[in-house]
Amino acid sequence: MGVNTQHFIEEPILQFASDVGSVGPVTVVGGRTQWDVGGLPLRSSREVRAPSGVWSHEPEEMTVRCGAGTSIRELNEKCAQFGQMVPFDLNPEATVGGALAVGRSGFRRLRYGPIRDFALRIRHIDHSGLLVTSGGPTVKNVSGYDLCRLLVGSLGKLGCIAEVILRCLPIPETTLWLTGTGDPFKIYNQLYRPSSILWNGDQVWVCLEGVKSDVESQAALLGFEEVSSPPSFPTRGRMSLEPKALRGLVNDSNDWLAEIGVGVVHCAETQTPVPLSDANKLLMRDLERRLDPTGRLNPGRELVTT
Repeated sequence: MGVNTQHFIEEPILQFASDVGSVGPVTVVGGRTQWDVGGLPLRSSREVRAPSGVWSHEPEEMTVRCGAGTSIRELNEKCAQFGQMVPFDLNPEATVGGALAVGRSGFRRLRYGPIRDFALRIRHIDHSGLLVTSGGPTVKNVSGYDLCRLLVGSLGKLGCIAEVILRCLPIPETTLWLTGTGDPFKIYNQLYRPSSILWNGDQVWVCLEGVKSDVESQAALLGFEEVSSPPSFPTRGRMSLEPKALRGLVNDSNDWLAEIGVGVVHCAETQTPVPLSDANKLLMRDLERRLDPTGRLNPGRELVTT
């Protein structure tokens, strides 16, 4: 990477660090697509925005480097030019930094894993305005404390994400959505690496991806009808259960959609967060005190209830 290009990247990051480090409470604004998760920040907080732009894509290394303010749409449009993707199945107008800060994985987590596994390196701004780097630029293991993944799901309470390096994956040759009725747990055991199995207590939706011949052979096992996309997800509430506990939802009269094999349930009714144990609550409070001793970062949000 040339000197001029590096300067082009560093300048907005240093400006972001200056914005975060200024006096008073501060909150980072992204696409506001998940703005209410964890509670709204205090109105007295200054709003700042992280730098944006896809700064480099290394198809051979299967990594991409971008500003935290980059939209998921822009990120994947750039990666798609080389037949790759970052499977953040969220609102495409959401920012990369916001998606990581909230930490909610997309509906293809069953195949691709949680969102935190795609963060190789994060550069964030701490409570004092200092630029901190954690993780490494490649998929290889990195020694030391895993601060990089600790920031995922932290709602910006432990640091303000400025720049990330993410792991990419090849875009599947074929993506097929199917729907029908049946036992979703038997379907889960029947299929080889489905990307998603969704269930609303009556109907099942299955996403199969990969080589066309493999997808077609897996689809033939089900005898389901092909559809263009997954169903609409209820948006007012969200629960995280043990995957085996999803069986107990069949008698729930509320409108919901469950991710089989994952345990996430999307609900039409607002859900009361399950409280953390006292030990975990103390641990999270201690982390906040250590990494943001003056409580400047995203005040009003509650890390311990998400």
